[in-house]
Amino acid sequence: MTTTDWITDIALLLVVFRQLREGRLDAKSYLIPLGIVAFVAHTYLDSVPTAGNDLVLIGTLVAVGAALGIAGGVYTRVRQVGTELYIKAGAVSAILWVLGMGARMGFQLWVDHGGADDVARFSLEHQITTGNAWVAAFVLMALTEVVTRLATIFVRGRMATREQRRAAGDGPRAAVAADRAV
Repeated sequence: MTTTDWITDIALLLVVFRQLREGRLDAKSYLIPLGIVAFVAHTYLDSVPTAGNDLVLIGTLVAVGAALGIAGGVYTRVRQVGTELYIKAGAVSAILWVLGMGARMGFQLWVDHGGADDVARFSLEHQITTGNAWVAAFVLMALTEVVTRLATIFVRGRMATREQRRAAGDGPRAAVAADRAV
């Protein structure tokens, strides 16, 4: 692993650790993780191989990334205080994030330190045509995990805002209805 690999992996891990403390949901909450994965995609994703079972590998890891991202977003607390939204990653969200990012980092370390022959054998047996398929699969997994987590948080934030508006709008109506009932 290069220094850049370590820096990007650690930066992605720190994104959720930063959210273990409740903070305001703002543009930075979206732009920082999206910027990191955009950098990773630009740096490592040259192409998406489609021969053999490359797309099966890529699709499988993208699905895993989507599941981790959605679950991570669901287990991130989203609440509204006044006109502001606040988020706080729960323990489950943090564990899922570390699991996803850690699995990619662990795989890369394993390949760099003796696992390359095993991956080559597996690839040959399962018709995965190049090492680029593995790179594309893991990069797209990370991208999908980040995007689906953020999308889930965005949707949950919109729902919280809508519920608060509805509750604020129902307040006077409920009082009038209660007065009429008496």
